[in-house]
Amino acid sequence: MAKISASQVMELRKKTGVGMMDAKKALVSTDGDFDKAIDVLREKGVAKAEKKSDRVAANGLANVIVKGNTAAIIEVNSETDFVASSDPFKEAVNRISDAIVTNKPADVEAALALKTDKGTIRDDLIETTQVTGEKVSLRRFAIVEKQDGDVFGSYLHNGGLIASLVQLKGADEATAKDVAMHVAATNPEYLNKDEVPADRLAHEKEVLKQEALNEGKPEKIVEKMVEGRLHKFLAEICLEDQEFVKDPDQTVAHYVASKNGSIVKFIRYEVGEGIEQKQQSFEDEVRDQLGN
Repeated sequence: MAKISASQVMELRKKTGVGMMDAKKALVSTDGDFDKAIDVLREKGVAKAEKKSDRVAANGLANVIVKGNTAAIIEVNSETDFVASSDPFKEAVNRISDAIVTNKPADVEAALALKTDKGTIRDDLIETTQVTGEKVSLRRFAIVEKQDGDVFGSYLHNGGLIASLVQLKGADEATAKDVAMHVAATNPEYLNKDEVPADRLAHEKEVLKQEALNEGKPEKIVEKMVEGRLHKFLAEICLEDQEFVKDPDQTVAHYVASKNGSIVKFIRYEVGEGIEQKQQSFEDEVRDQLGN
């Protein structure tokens, strides 16, 4: 049996991020073969990750990274906010973000195969799961490409609990950042009224109509009332028509126009949004099937 030196253990720890005893055991089991030891630890990490796969990872961090004319917004999840604030988790988020913005994968599955200095993003997640003791996963990402005359603006709230990315045509980066902060604060659903689905508008119009009729308003004025209320509704959910948080006397569109720009696109990620609700829906479905 080969003698395992302290320097070998330290090198393996540095490469994989595992504890000292795990590194030593892996080297002993492979008779000092460094590459095989890494494989053993990865396999062990896979086993741990699989055991944790049924847990709900609703915490984590969102991040925005820009390289030239490409920007990416990413969400990586953990089970607790304690792990999300740890250095190994933050470092993994940075590596994953860099790989995604550089390589522009088509989807999460393609992203997991991208190379990092830990092997692949999938390997990186496995190692981070092993080091932190929690399920760590890449939930989603989006890539945005801009023209040379456009600008990106981004904002991270509370270190990455909410992330927003904005693309403007014209204007400047300061204006884009202002809009990104606004998006993080107000959570608009659409860029403008043209993006609102027709069935959503029709439904809202019908609800507002019945609301007005139930208030006892004469039918002849209901239509005008509905028009006014629908306009207010659209101003709440559409970014361009919202009152700008830094200056409520003008809309976001007017503010950007005053800086010689227009809004092309925005994306907002809030960590964990929808995850717990999905888990609850699944649990309810199981209860129904069991008759409880």
